[in-house]
Amino acid sequence: MDAIIVGCGLTGSVIARQLAEQGKKVTIWERREHIGGNMYDYTDEHGFLVQKYGPHAFHTVNKRIYDYVCHFEDWKPYRLTCGADWDGRYTPTPFNFKTIDTFYPPEQAERLKEKIRNAFPGRETATVVEVLENPDPDIRGYAEYLFEKDYAPYTAKQWGISAAEIDPSVLKRVPLRFSYGEGYFDDEYQAMPEHSFTHFFENLLNHPNIHVELGTDALKRLSIIENVLFIDGKCAELPVIYTGALDELFGGIYGRLPYRSLRFEWKYTEDDSIQDAPIVAYPQEIGYTRITEYKKLPVQKGAGSTYAVEYPLPYTPESNAEPYYPVLTAESQVQYSKYLKEAQKVKNLILCGRLADFKYYNMDQALERALTVFEMVWNRDDCRHIEK
Repeated sequence: MDAIIVGCGLTGSVIARQLAEQGKKVTIWERREHIGGNMYDYTDEHGFLVQKYGPHAFHTVNKRIYDYVCHFEDWKPYRLTCGADWDGRYTPTPFNFKTIDTFYPPEQAERLKEKIRNAFPGRETATVVEVLENPDPDIRGYAEYLFEKDYAPYTAKQWGISAAEIDPSVLKRVPLRFSYGEGYFDDEYQAMPEHSFTHFFENLLNHPNIHVELGTDALKRLSIIENVLFIDGKCAELPVIYTGALDELFGGIYGRLPYRSLRFEWKYTEDDSIQDAPIVAYPQEIGYTRITEYKKLPVQKGAGSTYAVEYPLPYTPESNAEPYYPVLTAESQVQYSKYLKEAQKVKNLILCGRLADFKYYNMDQALERALTVFEMVWNRDDCRHIEK
């Protein structure tokens, strides 16, 4: 064995495949009983392909990344549409000129759209943060309205903190459109797997040099004592690529890093459709944030429809929940930096992935990060640490 990888999600699986193709024998330890991490999907009892841990749709502007995934699965074009529902009205997200038409009287709507065109000439989008800072009171008022109705209540439920506390990068993820254009992403490459994400992972891991051990808790086999990494009580002589929560590896010495988790209520209806888009946010509803209708993600035929109602909740290592999202605040990033400094002292410990890096990665970003880490591992003999 030449390397151990902790976690069988996208980053761990890609690094494993890259090392395997270079003739290295890799063992993956996965705590869960399936491959694919949070991208794992399966066919439910109603015949619909569903995603156990919430919705994913692949998108990227990077042809190299798109070509990479095409080595392991056939992909079909898929343009994700999303929406939001408040005060009994539906609007596409990212918010666009249709949003203005829906929530403003006609004359006021036309005047606002004209002001936006003049204020942002040649611009297709802007972040809500930028629009909130616009000097025009009508434009700023539009952003404040969206912030009050959607961004603020959704953020409070999703992250468990106020919008003022969250890192601005989170609020910037979904821009405002200055047109009637729809579609959640603008990336050149947008697709869903022809078969399933799980099929993609099966092909990705199908290599004689890759051995996957499911139901294996790495935290019971790894320990760090005085900056030395131990595997089953013996000093680690090979690289360990760790994709899990970094605070848990170090026993919470600097306190628990904040991650958010999710609980899903799975439902089936005999109705063929329950909402206008595959993913719709409900910022005013109590407890839950959004509903994903999997019959539309990807588009599937069949009677009725399967959907999941999504409830955010805090993550603790003692719970049966999964850590999904790092909660990015000024305080949590200072806290993470302390763990990172400890990790950088440990020979043969390599960090990669949303949890270990404490960053919010899209799939293409996670894949690109994995390829970068592989190059670092492959080109370095000491494998001491990965520069961030």
